[in-house]
Amino acid sequence: MTAWDVAIIGGGPAGLSAAYESARRGARTLVLEKATHPRYKTCGGGLIGHSVAAVEGRIDIPADDRIERAEFTNDGRSPFSRSTKDRPLLTMVRRPEFDDALRSAAEQAGATVRQATAVKAVEQGGGEVRIRLAGGEEVTASAAIGADGSSGITARLVGVEYGQVDLGLEVELPIDADLQARWKGRLLIDWGPLPGSYAWVFPKGDLLTVGVIAARGDGERTKAYLRSFLERLRLRDIEPVHDSGHLTRCRTPQSPLRKGNILVAGDAAGLLEPWTREGISFATRSGALAGAAAADGDLLRYERDVHATLVPTMRAGARLLAAFSRRPALFHTILRTPPGWRMFERFCLGETSFEDTVERFPVRQALRLLG
Repeated sequence: MTAWDVAIIGGGPAGLSAAYESARRGARTLVLEKATHPRYKTCGGGLIGHSVAAVEGRIDIPADDRIERAEFTNDGRSPFSRSTKDRPLLTMVRRPEFDDALRSAAEQAGATVRQATAVKAVEQGGGEVRIRLAGGEEVTASAAIGADGSSGITARLVGVEYGQVDLGLEVELPIDADLQARWKGRLLIDWGPLPGSYAWVFPKGDLLTVGVIAARGDGERTKAYLRSFLERLRLRDIEPVHDSGHLTRCRTPQSPLRKGNILVAGDAAGLLEPWTREGISFATRSGALAGAAAADGDLLRYERDVHATLVPTMRAGARLLAAFSRRPALFHTILRTPPGWRMFERFCLGETSFEDTVERFPVRQALRLLG
């Protein structure tokens, strides 16, 4: 049996952010990751300002593109575009390279990262957490952090409850030099025909990431939306290098973040922004909060910190999603106004949070119009 101060289950952005913060505080820190980095992960890969701020002190972000122009359509109609002035709206990354950079940073901070290591069971008692691995080995730690996703073992153990579940479908398309030049520095967002749905095109050098997301329960129409979106953009004939889907799950307001000496962070905790379903900034920030609290032996602080810093943004995002789902065309019209665009731009740049934005008078009035 091996004793650690902090054991982290899952080696994505949440788990590796937790490992970095825990290790640099001097805690004996272990990460257990079932895959081997670099590994593919279904993800749009757009880093907003909060994500950049959370990681730029520890890694050189492996950017494939930086977005300066955003284009919007409403189910293919009423196009408009806006440009940023000083900083990129989004920084585009491929998750294998991004996550691997976070792994390296965690190891350099002093964490031990065990890859290709599957966790089969987690128990706690007597002031410690016991983790049983696939080969029968048992690892013990004073505290554990679950960062193994919304369908992982720790979410079930802690009893995380999800109030919003969405289906995301995504293809990654290899593109030639002409398409690379056409999409460089530019993204497209299309508000979709299903309630609360939208589609995106994100450039990443010689790849385009194209995807759609909508509420779970109407998979066939979600697939049809992706097909029609690709046809509209004349991208349907390109053979994808990846064609995948995943569920995003957003916690209920009362959902627990801790059970005994076990914390959950990132997707395992259901922490993401409900309207855009952006999760990387929530993963990196919640992971860092969890790692710091576990290393300092103050697990209750993690719950307080999440409720103070992340939950208000989630509440505001839920309000935006409800308004957008009811009247997407009017939402599209409002977004193209200066206050609407500035709201979106400031959120992407990390200059403000959604909870601050929705309380500003023009946005508050717009939300009233949207019902």
